[in-house]
Amino acid sequence: MSFPELSSSPESLTFAELGLNSALLKALPASLKHPTKVQQLTIPAILAGRDLLALAQTGSGKTLAFGLPLLQQILLQQQTQCTKSVQPPNALALVLVPTRELALQVTEALQTVASQLSTSLNIQLLCGGVPLEDQLAELATKPQVLVATPGRLLDLCKQAHVSLDSIKHLVLDEADRLLEMGFWPDVQKLMAFMPKLKQTSLFSATLPEALDTLAGKLLVNQPLRVEAHKVNSVAGEIEEQLYLVNKGSKAQALIALLKQYQWPQVLVFISARDDADAVAKRLAKAGMKVAALHGEKEQTVRSQTLADFKANRIQVLVATDLMARGIHVDALPVVINLDLPMSAPVYVHRIGRTARAGEKGLAISLVCHSEMATLTAIRSLTARELPLALLADFPVTDKPSEKITDGATEGKVERKRPPRDKQANRRSINKHSAKEFKGKR
Repeated sequence: MSFPELSSSPESLTFAELGLNSALLKALPASLKHPTKVQQLTIPAILAGRDLLALAQTGSGKTLAFGLPLLQQILLQQQTQCTKSVQPPNALALVLVPTRELALQVTEALQTVASQLSTSLNIQLLCGGVPLEDQLAELATKPQVLVATPGRLLDLCKQAHVSLDSIKHLVLDEADRLLEMGFWPDVQKLMAFMPKLKQTSLFSATLPEALDTLAGKLLVNQPLRVEAHKVNSVAGEIEEQLYLVNKGSKAQALIALLKQYQWPQVLVFISARDDADAVAKRLAKAGMKVAALHGEKEQTVRSQTLADFKANRIQVLVATDLMARGIHVDALPVVINLDLPMSAPVYVHRIGRTARAGEKGLAISLVCHSEMATLTAIRSLTARELPLALLADFPVTDKPSEKITDGATEGKVERKRPPRDKQANRRSINKHSAKEFKGKR
């Protein structure tokens, strides 16, 4: 990119030294003592009105990095309008996020601060799964800040329930995810509803080439690129352990680990929605307090499940990548990948659910032979060795895939196991011990 970069943080600063005014300083949560690295780098830039691409690890405080200066700018604009006796405009700021869960979390984080301000500042959550009538009633209060998922917001704009013609500040949170085909067409359509002159901020933990290219086009107002951490990096507080197991042994290996170590909370990632439900049923039969979370569940169920997990009423949450982005669970000790994600950056987001805000965490991945290409991509992206170990009582009898060339086509085929290997695999499934597993309790 052609615009300036900042990759090192200033020496430890206070929030006051970053330029936040007294109203915001008084509204900060008592637990918030010092700004994080990404907050130190981004808050002054946003307050100065600059467009921004901010790259920082998951769990590094990105929400308040854009949220605090955003709220301060809105307050100043409100005061200016009051002195000019201008009628309240439409929303002045928009934060776009890829999932409903993240939209709710961002809204709650901003409301926590806004509720302590002496000046009224309304923040509106707009996402699918919530009754439209409820959202229309709340929109009648003229919120200054919108936090939304692209699909629901676009529907509201097309029906003229929402106007974006007053937007002065646009934030794309988890910007790399919003670039994907499931979201980007809607994001582009939403931008057509907004003024061309506005401040734009992109926040992401990973930097695919498409995001780098887009930033060069979207960020035009004294653009700045901030790297609070090495791009695509994993937090140093996360201990990663990867184990090679048979594909058919994964669920039983998971049960063995959960039974032996009795972690108070475990987030298990799996790629397919149907598999999430099936694995949750197996864990429930094994006597565990477990729930599944994925996009096919009703929003009320999704919200309640996540709340129960955060409140420790559920020990194990089996989730699709709906939970991989931005979701914060206090002191979550363990994340387990029951399968590797097809996209290497998603691995970084998944394991970033643990070791948040400087806490220690453990990330375990159960890998089978057919996932070796994915593992290679993850190693390349993160520049980490990620060696594979064997799990006690779960011998690997599956055979590696082979690359073959028949002169016309090239691809991968997986050898069929001989009968004796299948029998060995069934014997390993029936064993429940993982005594030699060296994980964190």
